[in-house]
Amino acid sequence: MKKILIFSLAYYPNQVGGAESSIKDITERLDQTEFEFHMVTLRYNSEFKKTEKIGNVLVHRIGLTKKNPSFADLGKAPLDFNKALYQFLAAGKACQLHRKYKYDATWAMMAHSAGVPAAIFKMTHPQIKYFLTLQEGDPIDYIEKTMKPVWPLFTRAFTKADKVQVISTFLADWAKKRGVPDDKIELIYDGANPRDLNEVVSEQEVTELKKTLNKKAGEIYLVNTARLVHQKANDDVIRALKLLPDNIKFLIVGDGPDEAMLKNLAKESGVENRVIFTGRVDRSEVTKYRKAADVFVCPSRSEGLGHALLSAMASRLPVIATQEGGLAEFIFDAQKNPDKETTAWAVDKDSPEQIVSAVKDILANPEKTKKITDTARRMVETKYNWDMIAQDMRDKIFSIS
Repeated sequence: MKKILIFSLAYYPNQVGGAESSIKDITERLDQTEFEFHMVTLRYNSEFKKTEKIGNVLVHRIGLTKKNPSFADLGKAPLDFNKALYQFLAAGKACQLHRKYKYDATWAMMAHSAGVPAAIFKMTHPQIKYFLTLQEGDPIDYIEKTMKPVWPLFTRAFTKADKVQVISTFLADWAKKRGVPDDKIELIYDGANPRDLNEVVSEQEVTELKKTLNKKAGEIYLVNTARLVHQKANDDVIRALKLLPDNIKFLIVGDGPDEAMLKNLAKESGVENRVIFTGRVDRSEVTKYRKAADVFVCPSRSEGLGHALLSAMASRLPVIATQEGGLAEFIFDAQKNPDKETTAWAVDKDSPEQIVSAVKDILANPEKTKKITDTARRMVETKYNWDMIAQDMRDKIFSIS
């Protein structure tokens, strides 16, 4: 059995995003008699155990804690020191765990989050294989500026890796710029939420949710199920909303540091009663919200790939998005990509007026919309399927000697 130690800033049951869900979706599909996964992650909540088994991962938690912290608490002292502390505490914890468990490899989830402790461990244990996954969504310039204080170690997070898995060619280009040779880079996409692909949500569940949301006949719900951060451009959707008819509302599913700003913007824009904030929703429940809505709108300012958009396509929702970063690899628009089958309505970033035009086109042309959403669904089924992805991770990453 091969033992693999994962470095990840966060993991279930809290602060779960695309990176954390991808770890779960991969590890749960691999043979437990072949691979044993451990993880070093931040604890944050003092109510969480320091060590526990979650799915197929034995989780070891470190760092500063507070009892049941809110999202806002994570950005304030002392918990806001955790990310910086993790860069070094995680390396020390890994050395301690290795003495006990004798790992065969380490796996860092995102260079800017976990690459530094993985690089430190690799420098002290050169015989242990080290795999790096790149699925950063923030702008590359911003990431590199943030990592300047530990730049030599950040550089080694790339150059010391035995394999670098990237989820888009956009991120592959970044890896090359950071000194990773072509033969060490593997492009393995992430997938859509399996609940969207497998259609496990019943019509009754969706109907009940619509009642809970007080969705009335004739109302159209735009929806975004991504983190409430500047990168996701929910503010552009709110600005577009005031240019659309009153029966169109915006359902924002999730939480994040931009929540207060977005609520204030909705109030200032006169659409406060048309923007619905759900707060944090468990990933197992998010599919219901997508299926209760009519149009998925996520005009991202940057993306490594775009998990939420793939999941929306799996749910057969029409998608309005930019082509920033990794999105350009599956957001194809008839006007911008005449050589590709159309999968979405592409808009420029920071362009509320283009969002308005896209929404109007979707609502005015149901046959065209169905054709596009069917095309997008087929693409996700064949190219962004977790069973295939997990097998690729096994064969192309974890099994190298």
